[in-house]
Amino acid sequence: METEDLCVDTHRGIVETVRSRSPRRQPFPLTSNRPVNSLERLVSLRYSATLLLTAALMLGACQTVDPPAKADTASSSPPLPLADRVVVIDPGHNGGNIDAPDEINAPVDVGNGEKACDTTGTNTDDGYFEHEFNFDVATRLAALLQAEGATVMLTRQNDTGVGPCITERTAVANDADADVSVSLHADGGPPDGSGFHIMQPVELDGYNDTVVDTSHNLAVELAEAMTEVIAPADYIGNDGLNPRADMGGLNLTTVPKVMIECGNMRNDHDAALMKDAGFRQDLAEAVAVGIARFLDD
Repeated sequence: METEDLCVDTHRGIVETVRSRSPRRQPFPLTSNRPVNSLERLVSLRYSATLLLTAALMLGACQTVDPPAKADTASSSPPLPLADRVVVIDPGHNGGNIDAPDEINAPVDVGNGEKACDTTGTNTDDGYFEHEFNFDVATRLAALLQAEGATVMLTRQNDTGVGPCITERTAVANDADADVSVSLHADGGPPDGSGFHIMQPVELDGYNDTVVDTSHNLAVELAEAMTEVIAPADYIGNDGLNPRADMGGLNLTTVPKVMIECGNMRNDHDAALMKDAGFRQDLAEAVAVGIARFLDD
């Protein structure tokens, strides 16, 4: 039987059913002069409801409902903000450097001279080491950027190794043709000086000349974002910016790159901040915001 005919027959069946179950008169006719009490009114309502429910159930058997269309999540989900972006994070120094002086002191060419392969970094007066701080902030930053879709590369995978040399760290970003490279550090400045500063490259012909301007733009965005968390340095640089011609990682870069001194570990105020996990998270978030703004320009 065709669906349409079945529905017609069902409709007729409903009519006949209602008629067959209906009494010859209303149980409590409205035309009666007898008062209708509350119990009678309830019975009358229940009787009417039964008839309506019967009709609804029989009609429901005749209905056909198409299943809801499945959402095309693959096409409807917008891409993440940093999808297809490559960010290299360089946590300065390493935990094993202090036990490998011959290796880290070996000279490497930085374009305008030679510098040591790496250094041990600094520490707070009570023994919180820069390499620990750098790696902690780097892993927090990596997680934030990955959550936004970025491909993130770290120049070291733990805090117990030696190096790598500044030339090797720079090569990681250059070889990946990264959109951004950020090196994280903490300064060992004068005890009465506080705040962050961002080192940016100075043009070295034949090396970094194509990325000096973009590196400056990156530094500006980062400084603006970081100022929400910690003040710019009051002992070096200008508004948190510090161009440098003597930093190997900045001399050799072929991608937009800066080095961030996130605070001064020799200053009691800054040291207290850097030892606080909440501050390190806030700092990572600020750096992530600065990177995202730069990439969005």
